[in-house]
Amino acid sequence: MLLIRFLIISICVLYIIRSLMRYLIPALFQSVINKAQQQAQQQQHYREPRKHEGAIKVDYIPEGKKSKLPDSEGEFVDYEEVK
Repeated sequence: MLLIRFLIISICVLYIIRSLMRYLIPALFQSVINKAQQQAQQQQHYREPRKHEGAIKVDYIPEGKKSKLPDSEGEFVDYEEVK
């Protein structure tokens, strides 16, 4: 009799917890998502100043390799003669 009573109470408690979690978990995730979106918007607002349309900013220009041959000549490849 004690075992049956324990099982019924356990099933009822689990059912109530499951029903509550069905509503609490989506609300919790929604609040976390809203906070993350607000933080991302604040960081984006502070990071990127307003740019004029069509404006280009170049931070770094790499030095190009200076070759002795013009591009039309192609590349020189070392080779060994096989006998």
